[in-house]
Parts: sequence; structure tokens; C-alpha cells
Amino acid sequence: MSKASSQTNAADQRRRTNIIYIVYLIAALDITWMFLQFSVTPYLAKKLGFDTLWFGYLQTTVGVIQLLGGPMFGRFADLFGARVALSLACASTVVFFLLLAIADHPAMLFIHKLPTVFMHVLPASQMVVADLSEPEKRADALSKLGLCFGVGMIAGSTLGGHLNTRYGETFTACVGAVGSAFSLLLVLKFIPKTTKVQAPKTNTDSKSVFSVGEITRLMKFPGVARTFVVKVVAGLPSGIFQVMFSIIALEFFKLQPEQNGYLMAYFGIVQMVIQGAVIGRLTARYSENSLLLLSIGVSSLVGLGQAYMQNVFQFCLTVVPMMFSLSVFNVITDSMLTKSVPSSDTGTMLGLCASVQSLLRTVGPTAGGFLYVNYGISSIGLIQFVVNIAVFVHLLQRRLKKTTEQKE
Repeated sequence: MSKASSQTNAADQRRRTNIIYIVYLIAALDITWMFLQFSVTPYLAKKLGFDTLWFGYLQTTVGVIQLLGGPMFGRFADLFGARVALSLACASTVVFFLLLAIADHPAMLFIHKLPTVFMHVLPASQMVVADLSEPEKRADALSKLGLCFGVGMIAGSTLGGHLNTRYGETFTACVGAVGSAFSLLLVLKFIPKTTKVQAPKTNTDSKSVFSVGEITRLMKFPGVARTFVVKVVAGLPSGIFQVMFSIIALEFFKLQPEQNGYLMAYFGIVQMVIQGAVIGRLTARYSENSLLLLSIGVSSLVGLGQAYMQNVFQFCLTVVPMMFSLSVFNVITDSMLTKSVPSSDTGTMLGLCASVQSLLRTVGPTAGGFLYVNYGISSIGLIQFVVNIAVFVHLLQRRLKKTTEQKE
């Protein structure tokens, strides 16, 4: 009986592992199409007469839409299962690219952003990985999605730069639509209806996808609200730089689409190394609280470096610590938050985590555009330095105080 049980467990573990590998592939493809889109939108926006502030408004629109959609999408995934959630996200991406392909007016650039309310392939992938991985291995499993992010960043940026330079924005957007349709087929073929131990609740349940109370109640679990606030406050300054980078590359560094693609590919290589070879080893040796402190401290130094950079070469020197701090910070905070809630609510929790990124994209473009136009690129880096140093000191004092109390 025990032998049969052991064989069953081994078979179940193999099945879980295979599903996780498929999810990694879907995530890598999705990131590829998204970075392919980044090679289109800034240049198309410039052709249609957008200046820095209006491009900021466009990015803010995406942030607002995804801010509203993220928590609801996470709740939707908890209720209806992984396959339905991922299918919805991939189908929305197809529509997104088709609208981008026919965008020939400034208003169309805003309209094509509407499907982003459901475009949460990466958070949905995180949900599946969180459901299928053991709690003690969750941070490492989630970090591998960052490896997929690096692969997609390299492939999408390089491919997008070449396609946009040689064939134009419309053809590049059509390639993104076809690629997203292929991702949808992978979901329908290989992802099970649900990846949770418990069966997902149906829509006949009294609990609704749109129940704000069901979403916000997660903040009442121990440690969740504090970690969530840290994720928002410490992540905001670096988020401003990220959403403004396409404009910085275009106007400050004067990069052409193909050059921008190579730079983004460099980002991807760095991220692949960090996510694939560094984070797993760090999480195995050090506590999550220690790694959170480390990532925030490094981020503050990155902000200082970005404040005084003058050219692409100097920026490239800051990329390694920047990608390290971002990768560790996002993986550790997501892992800490999902461990703080019941397994039946991991989707909703990751939806809330995704909404943090959307909040950064909502506030970031407008704030970043204002700072860049009025005070220059150095102001963005200095704000990151000051904010992250303040968060670092606060967390360090809290940790020292806790250690002292335990000794007493």
C-alpha cells in the first residue's frame, strides 16, 4: 500500500512539474510578445504626434485599467481555475495586438489599451506555479518565471527591433497577434482546469468575483499589510524609471529601434543570469527578510548611480545591480505574501501584487513625465535613493528591535 502510495505521489509530482514547465514556456512567449510591442508603441506614438507628457498619459491609462483588473482577475482565477484565467488573458492579448496593428489615429492608441484589463498572463502563471510548488521551494519556483522574463525580454526586444526597422509597426503588431494566439492554444491543450487542491468555486457561489470585501480581507492576515506597504513604497521610484525608460532611450540616449532592442536584450541576459543562477541559491541560504533588506539597500544605490549617469555605457554599469534588486525584491515580496494567506486565496493575493505594478504604471508615467521635463533624469534617480534608504532604515530598525526583544 505504501509502495502504491509512493508511486502515486511520484506520478503526481511529475505531472505538477510538467505543468510548471509548460507554464514557464507560456510566460516566456507572453513576455516575448510584450517586449515586441515595446519596440512598436513609442515609435508609433511619436509618428502620431505624441510628446513626452502624452506618452505618459498613455502609459497611465494602461496602469489604471490594469489596476482595476488585477485584483478581480486574481479572484476570477481562484474561483474558475487556471485554464479559464490563462485563456482569457491570452485571448485579450490577441485582441490587443490586432487593435495595435490598425492604430492610425492617436485615439486608437488609447483604445488598443482597453484589453489590458484582462491581460495578466504573468500573474496567472505565478498563480499556477504557486499552487503547484511546495511552500519552501516557492521563491525559487517563482524566480524561474523571472528567468522566462529574461528569455522573453531578449527574444522580444531583438525580434521587435528588427521587424519594426525592416517591416514597420503594423507587421510587427500582427506577429504579436499570431504569437499570442499560439500561446492560447498551449493553454487550452496543456493546462488543467484547476491547479488547486480544492476544486474552484463556481459562479453559483455566494462569493463574487467583484466582491471588494473578499479581496481586501487578505490584508487582515498577519504581516500582509506591512509587506504590501513596503512593496508599494519601495517599488514606486524604480517603477517610475521603468515606465519612463522608453522615453529616456528615445530622447536622452537617442537610441534607434534596433539599438533599443539590443539594450533590452542586454537587460534580459542579466536577468536570466540573476533569476536562473543567483536567486535560488540566495533563498536556500538566507532568510526572506534578509534578502528583502538587501534588495532595498541595493536599489537605493542604483538610484544614486542613475542620478549621475550621462551616457548609455554608464547606464549599462547600473543595469546589473538594478536587475538584481528588482528581481530579488519582486520574488521575495510575492513569496512572502502568498505564504501569508490560505492556498485557496493565492490567486487573489497575486492579483493584488499585480495591482501594485499597475499602480506604479498609473502614477509612474505622469510623475516621471513631470520630473523628466522639469528637473531632468537625475531627479528620478535621487528620489529612488532617498525613498529606498528611508525604507531600508525603517526595516533595519524594526528587525534590530525585534531581535533585542527576543533576546530579553
